[in-house]
Amino acid sequence: MTRTHDDNVREDVRNLIHPYTPLHAVAPDGPLVIRRGDGVYVEDDRGRRYLEGVAGLWCTALGFSEQRLVDAAIRQMRDLPYYQLFSGRSNEPSIELSERLLGMTRHLGMDRALFANSGSEANDQAVKLIWYYFNATGRPEKKKLIARERGYHGVTVMTASLTGIPDVHKDFDLPIGRVLRTGCPSPYHTTRPGETDEQMVDRLIGELRALIEREGADTIAAFFAEPVQGAGGVIVPPASYFPKLQAVLREHGILLVADEVITGFGRTGSMFGCDSFGIRPDLMTLAKALSSAYLPISATLVSREVYDGVLEGSRRNGAFSHGVTYAGHPVAAAVALEALTIYEERDIVGHVRRVAPRFHARLEALRAHPMVAHHRGLGLIGALELVVDKAARTTPDASALAYLTNVLFAEGVIARPIRGALAFSPPLIITEPQVDELFDKVGRALDRTAEHVGVAGRSA
Repeated sequence: MTRTHDDNVREDVRNLIHPYTPLHAVAPDGPLVIRRGDGVYVEDDRGRRYLEGVAGLWCTALGFSEQRLVDAAIRQMRDLPYYQLFSGRSNEPSIELSERLLGMTRHLGMDRALFANSGSEANDQAVKLIWYYFNATGRPEKKKLIARERGYHGVTVMTASLTGIPDVHKDFDLPIGRVLRTGCPSPYHTTRPGETDEQMVDRLIGELRALIEREGADTIAAFFAEPVQGAGGVIVPPASYFPKLQAVLREHGILLVADEVITGFGRTGSMFGCDSFGIRPDLMTLAKALSSAYLPISATLVSREVYDGVLEGSRRNGAFSHGVTYAGHPVAAAVALEALTIYEERDIVGHVRRVAPRFHARLEALRAHPMVAHHRGLGLIGALELVVDKAARTTPDASALAYLTNVLFAEGVIARPIRGALAFSPPLIITEPQVDELFDKVGRALDRTAEHVGVAGRSA
């Protein structure tokens, strides 16, 4: 029997806790229930169709109907639906996937792969690996971790503490200790009056140096950074930021973790955000587009130096006592392998580079809208900074953002209001006509919202 929309709403409201949701606001109207997907589109349980402008949660890179990924899962499910990697066991999809990932990242210095299920877990185990490494190499005092304002690294107790977004901490008794906070390289949010982007970068690097000197470099283990800060509002740093940052970290013996959970596998117009910004990390974390989100899987990649320290710790302790049940799940790994093959065969990175100019031209055109104060992005990730007063930079309140979200739904498009911005990260297979469709609908939704909140000077 086909479930009705009313069935779904009634049982959802009665049973489910929705992540990152005003729980008190779900009950009156119920959730948007998505039933099926096709390419860059999804359809709800009333038959209404939407262009998915954020690829789910920055993740469904190959769209919602890639049959080859379905077939890969079915084949592997028939051969070996599950096996684990504990106690020296293995499975062929995990072996092959680790080889593929390291082949793609050896130019960045990666040497070993540790699998898990989500970006949160990938970053959480990166912390454990870092502490294990420094203990094993005789530097047990190096424990503190530096992370940035507006950074996002997950929702475990540790990774939520690394995350620099206050809402993630409220009433969760977070952040826990050992986390140091430093500034966010956002030309819109961080640059002071009269300050150039380059001067802003130099000021942030100076503040970082002061933080290291104050805390003591011998107590600081690592710096966590997304190449582009996604959930913080799609923050694209100036080109000089990462070269200057890395110089400071190398000078003080502090490891760099590149959180590529959102930016990996073509999103920025390079295979990895590290390639876009000249980053050479000590550890990398990957998830989301690793399987085009068709199945949960993540990976923490480490350099030879870090692995050698972990290996020494294993000798000393008798075993490396970390792992999760589904690490290297053979079905998830098989799907990820097929996704990597598709990225290569279809030149997805090249496609992103070809489509990105249209994407950014349409973002830039909306800069003239009275509700848009700033636009930014790279590759196929971007954002519009929303305001109700450009001169005062006044951010729309929660009710205005909720109205905008509903108007977007009515237009047949899904985008994501986050921290005063409207974020976009469509499936990487999106075409130029679909980019135009996306932003035509967004423009109309902004017009209707401007009228609703009383912002003068709507676009034509």
